[in-house]
Amino acid sequence: MFEEKLDFYSPVNLKTYNLNQSMRYELNILERMDPFTRRHSENVANLCCRICEYLRCKRSFIVYCTISGYLHDIGKIFIPREILNKPSKLTDEEYEIMKTHTTIGYNMCMKDLSLRPYAAGALNHHEALNGTGYPNGITKKDIPYVAQIIRVADEYDAIVTKRQYTTHVNISETLRDLIKDTKPDPKFLALDQLAEKKKNGKVNGTILKQLFKVVIDDTLYEISGIMNYIEYLKGEIKRLETIKSYEEKAEKSNKQKTKDYYIEGMKLLLKTNDGETIENYKQVLLEYNKTLNIRNDRVNKLYKEISIIKKLRV
Repeated sequence: MFEEKLDFYSPVNLKTYNLNQSMRYELNILERMDPFTRRHSENVANLCCRICEYLRCKRSFIVYCTISGYLHDIGKIFIPREILNKPSKLTDEEYEIMKTHTTIGYNMCMKDLSLRPYAAGALNHHEALNGTGYPNGITKKDIPYVAQIIRVADEYDAIVTKRQYTTHVNISETLRDLIKDTKPDPKFLALDQLAEKKKNGKVNGTILKQLFKVVIDDTLYEISGIMNYIEYLKGEIKRLETIKSYEEKAEKSNKQKTKDYYIEGMKLLLKTNDGETIENYKQVLLEYNKTLNIRNDRVNKLYKEISIIKKLRV
């Protein structure tokens, strides 16, 4: 049975910058990471690239920011696995150990001439504009722009991954958590949530606006994939309904020749390689109709999600 396949972090846009070659060394560094962190780093790099495109950054900076996004968590190579992969909330002591991945990553970059240009992203991607971040508690004027971009991409993907979303439905929950950290006094409509109270700024609102555009792009991409699948489902339903009509005509006919004609037509339309038979095709038809209803409902939710995201204010 055909199924829609969606890759929200397609490498296509990255390839336009010939990053496969320029990041060969850096990608080898990623191989030392655990699979979860490596995938997260790849996602952050992709998001950084697309955010930079919406920010209309220069090509050289986009490449630099993308590679920095890939390498922002390299310090986690030396964080104990029982802390890095702990499913429950970290203790205060464990959290302090986790936070050291920023300085560890910075030191790794500074000791390697090939990685040194990307040290700023590794060190500062958890710093906050209002000085409440770590490791140094610096404020906006001292936080490199690349780190401000990585912070937004990193936090977004971390929340999405943690909540194990398989689609972008209810992604405004994630955006709500991010928008709490924007300034000044952000108010927005996300599902039935009330307007947020005034918060001190932590992340760059201009950068966050571009993330919204990226999320909308991804949502439209998902809708496109689902619509392709819906067209497939409609074709299958039409085929199976034709089989059903042939069966009804065969049952109504008094002539054996006519019955055989329609039964033969049914057999020709059955996908026997997929296990369809005259005995079970009605059940298959029922399942296709259920799936179609589910997909149509999903598309409606996604369009609603886009409407919600567009109403969000930073």
